[in-house]
Amino acid sequence: MIVERNPWPALGALIAGFSLIILDMSVVAVANPAITESFDTSVSQVIWVTSAYLLTYAAPLLFTGRLGDRFGAKNVYLIGLAVFTLSSLWCGVSGSIGMLIAARAVQGLGAALMTPQTMAVITKIFPADKRGAAMGVWGGSSGIFLLLGPVVGGLLVDSVGWEWIFLVNVPIGIVAFALAWKLVPTLPTEDHKFDPVGILLSCAGMFLLVYGLQEGNNKDWDAGIWLMIGGGLAVLALFVFTQARTRNQPLLLLSLFRDRNFSLANIGIACMGAAVTAWTVPAYFYLQGVRGLTAAESALVFAPLAIMTGVAAPFVGKMSDKLHPRIFTTMGFTVFTVAIAVFAVLMTPDSPLWVFSTVAGVTGIANAMCWGPLAATATRNLPVHQAGAGSGIYNTMRQMGSVLGSAVVGSLLVDRIAAHLPGAGGHAKSFEGSPSAVPDFLHEPYAKALSETSLLPSAFLAVGALACVLFVKFPEKAAAPEAPAVARETADDVVSGGAAG
Repeated sequence: MIVERNPWPALGALIAGFSLIILDMSVVAVANPAITESFDTSVSQVIWVTSAYLLTYAAPLLFTGRLGDRFGAKNVYLIGLAVFTLSSLWCGVSGSIGMLIAARAVQGLGAALMTPQTMAVITKIFPADKRGAAMGVWGGSSGIFLLLGPVVGGLLVDSVGWEWIFLVNVPIGIVAFALAWKLVPTLPTEDHKFDPVGILLSCAGMFLLVYGLQEGNNKDWDAGIWLMIGGGLAVLALFVFTQARTRNQPLLLLSLFRDRNFSLANIGIACMGAAVTAWTVPAYFYLQGVRGLTAAESALVFAPLAIMTGVAAPFVGKMSDKLHPRIFTTMGFTVFTVAIAVFAVLMTPDSPLWVFSTVAGVTGIANAMCWGPLAATATRNLPVHQAGAGSGIYNTMRQMGSVLGSAVVGSLLVDRIAAHLPGAGGHAKSFEGSPSAVPDFLHEPYAKALSETSLLPSAFLAVGALACVLFVKFPEKAAAPEAPAVARETADDVVSGGAAG
């Protein structure tokens, strides 16, 4: 007997695990000062706690998306969740900054295994005309947890210590594993062949580029750094060239970029990832270093951002299936760009904090207009059998933006500190310890340095807004989509929960 299977519980189970990944992208930002003090290290090293995670998360996404197509999205997701949960435990018990960075790198690999599978499963189990609502929930949850991370992190740092921003993942990860095992269906697989040359080139190019950007300021942008950055760009260019010439299942399906909306959505999500990651660093250093707030207090100032994202995301998701794709996304990017400029103006030693919270609430609505609609637009015309490849590309672009945003903001922050703090000269590292240690008489120049650094995300957002303006309208009546892979199952499958791995 054939019965209909409700896909929403599967989506909920995936979001339970995916939320851990997103939280860990932003939760470290508010814990940076505590980690700096705990290990008596510098901002440049502490930023690598975030960058190592983002780098190992971003580099293999094209490959891990194909792993899901080949070995089953559910199986790869569960393996990734296990790696992520165990490495979270390692992060929490790390005894040195080097060990923490290494644990975060492994954690990023687990996240890379999980992420493409979530988007691929949604693409396969929801029909195209219902995918906007599903992607609204998925994309909205991404925005919520990305912005909720600092709030959760601040509360944990102030109450039980920075270690618990990682240790709390362990029980949640176990529950998420059980839910996914039970509720996520087993999907058909494809007999894909892998492209080892493409895997090597893409990973090597990303590493060289991001490492060069991250370490450039520490090494005074010497010839070796520029050689590394140039080498990374060259390797990535070679990667694209080889993919264009590969006829037997390339790692990067360039044919997907023939869809205009898919291409533009990838630009948009890269800009969004870069902007959010680059914005959190100066924002939380300002609140703690200039305003003297605790980690929890500084996170709560921006709590309205996460709240309003969660409130608005479901409504935006439902409406995005019916409206032109450029409407919500362009509005969201534009409002977010203006909000960043307002935040930069407000970064003075005595600005009213309630104004920050008010602007944060407006920014939350802007975020809801971006995350879900971008994902829905990218996947609207995506062939079901290429879901893994498409989601791998999309999430690679998102993470590439996040990595580059993290790397560039780190370099810019150190540069602005050196430019504005009296007596620092080229020795900005003397001010890179805990921001709470910055003396009162230096608050104004320190705030000026952070204000200028915080303008960087507005440049990313402006590019994203331009990309969204160029979206084309969905067809009035979409062609009949391929039947969702698990919309129908036998009664026996439903009785067994569809949980076989």
